[in-house]
This record gives sequence, C-alpha cells and structure tokens, in this order.
Amino acid sequence: MLGIIGWIVFGLIVGVIAKLLMPGRDPGGMLVTIVLGIAGALIAGFLGRALGWYEQDEAAGYIAATLGAVLLLFIYRQFARRA
Repeated sequence: MLGIIGWIVFGLIVGVIAKLLMPGRDPGGMLVTIVLGIAGALIAGFLGRALGWYEQDEAAGYIAATLGAVLLLFIYRQFARRA
C-alpha cells in the first residue's frame, strides 16, 4: 500500500515536470496535468516492475514514470483538440 501512495506522490511531481517539458495550453489545466502525471507514474511503475525492467527505487522507474506522464499528456492533448 505504501508503494502506491509513493507513486501517487511522485506522480504529483511528475505531472509538474511533464507540464514543464510540454509547455502550452492544456484543455483541462494544471489539475488535469497533475492527474495525468499520477496516472503515468502508476502505469509506468506497475508495468515496468511487472515486466522486470527495473526494481523498486531504481532510477529507471523514475524516468519511466516521467515518460509515461509526458506520453499521457500528449495523448490527452491530441484527443482534446479533436473534440
């Protein structure tokens, strides 16, 4: 349980980093960006460890979480523009 809370807290930070890496207007604002950061961190954290790409507290996990948040933000922006 503590691992999930850690990824959520880290996801908050990753959401801010994703916003800095992808500047511009987001249809949902900063709150949606942070939620996408949390989702990206959780998905990348579980997926990477399940596939054996890295273990808990390895730098690769933090990098994957950041990339996951950026990817989710990019996908969200693409769908929001079409709607």
